Amino acid sequence: METKSKYPLGFWACATTEIFERFSYYLGRSILLVFVTTAVVNGGLGLEEGTAATMQSQLTAFSYGLPIVCAVVCDKLIGARYTTPVGMVLCGVGYWLGSTAQSAGAMYAMIWCISLGLAFYKTGPLIGRIVPREQLNGAYSVRYGLVNIGAFAGPFLVGILYQDVFAQGDVLGFRPCFKVAAILMWCGAVWFTLGSRFMGEAGKKPFKKEQTAEELAHEAEVKAQNKDAKRVPFTTIEKKRIAAIFLISAFAIIFWIFWYLAYLPVYYHWGTNANWVVAGYNVPLTWFDATNALFCILVGVFVTPKLWGYFQKRPQGDISIYKKCAMGIATLGIGYLFFAALELMRGDGQISCLWMIIFAVMITFGEMFFSPLGNAFIAQYAPSRIYSTMQSVWGLAIFFAALGYGPLYNALFSGKITFITACFIVAAVSAVASIALVLLDKPLTALVEKKDEEKAE
Repeated sequence: METKSKYPLGFWACATTEIFERFSYYLGRSILLVFVTTAVVNGGLGLEEGTAATMQSQLTAFSYGLPIVCAVVCDKLIGARYTTPVGMVLCGVGYWLGSTAQSAGAMYAMIWCISLGLAFYKTGPLIGRIVPREQLNGAYSVRYGLVNIGAFAGPFLVGILYQDVFAQGDVLGFRPCFKVAAILMWCGAVWFTLGSRFMGEAGKKPFKKEQTAEELAHEAEVKAQNKDAKRVPFTTIEKKRIAAIFLISAFAIIFWIFWYLAYLPVYYHWGTNANWVVAGYNVPLTWFDATNALFCILVGVFVTPKLWGYFQKRPQGDISIYKKCAMGIATLGIGYLFFAALELMRGDGQISCLWMIIFAVMITFGEMFFSPLGNAFIAQYAPSRIYSTMQSVWGLAIFFAALGYGPLYNALFSGKITFITACFIVAAVSAVASIALVLLDKPLTALVEKKDEEKAE
């Protein structure tokens, strides 16, 4: 059977909506570190670096942790098509609060408002119900590339906006940047609402009412045996697939804690030990976030869809998600070894900030081997009645990672041990996790494959 090459219009409506959301999110997330620590006379809040790191980690953590609570709403009560624009409006309110913040308490109010809004934002799960199964890996990779248009534009433009456009003398223009994020979220809500007419029936009902043919057949079989049955139990294969999702999400915690951790040495260690002046221009630190996002766009749109297509067409078949994720963790570990090499190279001096571009390439490939494939894997195997919840389990891994990378930074990179030793520790743990995934490939793959006796259930 020939595989379709074009994605449904509903997919593009969801994926392009994420440009608005990610623009605002990464604008706010990247500027937060600078805004909170900048002196009051220069337009900031004048708080300590540790406070800023805690705020950013909490914004990340709760943005990915709260969705598992609201996922129950989308699975059982209200369709994701309706919760998504409401969540975007709420996020906009949060960013506006950031523009008026005068204290740490106000910033935490912003963080909670944004996190709650993102909890109801469900374009990712919607894509899994709009796109045909055979297109999921490619679709989520393309979506990831489009997501990073916003993730690139936010940190890139915000560096120019607060430093050049909105600045008034020595007072930097942080606050108008938060207002830009708010307005874009509200525009995104309108865009999604207009584009929802291309999504067919997806998201109109709770996900438990959008069952697959396999699930409907099982439900009919249960009711044929017991007409009074009020609850359809999970099949053996469904239970195994749920277990597989939790297992791969556990490894995702390792990946994401090291991925998010990588940004803090860039801002704080390399912020002073690298020369950020290029051709006479003082490069904003937020541009590192933008560089990673730019590479995600290029890799997500032009590289990984073709790569996954190549693997699927091989005579020996596709490689498993576990091996692909192992590649992602290993690549991230190699990036930390590159950090160690840079530290050796600089000695007592500074290196050019352009070396950070190579590191950005490394963590980008690690990210693209890992993140979008997890969403595709869950979209393919999660039972419909807990579909949104299972998608949020993947985000829950980021929740735990985000809570952990701040304390881990203090343990490894605060000067208690040398910078090079810290990098080698991260690389070693990454190597162990990658090897474990490869060794466990066959037993983990068996969890999601449907055997003949399970087909007969």
